[in-house]
Amino acid sequence: MSNPATPSTPTDTRSRRFYHGTRADLKPGDLIQPGYASNYTERRSPWVYFSETLDAATWGAELARGQGPGRIYLVEPTGSFMDDPNLTDKKYPGNPTKSYRAQEPLRVVSEYLNWQGHSPEVIQAMKDRIAGLEPIDD
Repeated sequence: MSNPATPSTPTDTRSRRFYHGTRADLKPGDLIQPGYASNYTERRSPWVYFSETLDAATWGAELARGQGPGRIYLVEPTGSFMDDPNLTDKKYPGNPTKSYRAQEPLRVVSEYLNWQGHSPEVIQAMKDRIAGLEPIDD
């Protein structure tokens, strides 16, 4: 999917593994819905974000707002999705981070427990780097 405007569908994903990083305490079968405050800003987002890479999900879990530990979930999209233009158009043409967004829910398959976080210094440096960035929500 090199064109962020070209949607993919769940039938295209059977052999792929998707992750979502957050601080929310979720259970298998729960739906992660768009329309809530994002992990990073107070603004409500019409999108839900996820990735095929554990690294991107780790950042999601570590940078998420709120209390509690960061968590990573294995998820499956319930509808079509596209490349995340916040990364593909702005920073990484071709989507090497394999980051996506959808306007339909993600279904939690299970929690992924075997992940290694970044040091507090590296996390703070990333927070400083992304402070003030506005996501592309259109």
